[in-house]
Amino acid sequence: MDWTGCDVVECVPGRLSGQPVVKHSRMTAAAVVESYDLGETFEEIASSFDLSPDDIRKVIAFADEHYPVQRLA
Repeated sequence: MDWTGCDVVECVPGRLSGQPVVKHSRMTAAAVVESYDLGETFEEIASSFDLSPDDIRKVIAFADEHYPVQRLA
């Protein structure tokens, strides 16, 4: 999944091998989407990884808009 354009996702060389992560974290964007698709709420995901629920919403919204067919749900 190309996360270019999602303002809360970044790729940092050396952090998780440069995988797309939620900014200032080690939580991959793909893991956020997978957790949501498996039934976790924005708040549950955010609290599990010390992230903002708003950032989780933005990641999910980006995935919904750009990759709806590839989603589990």
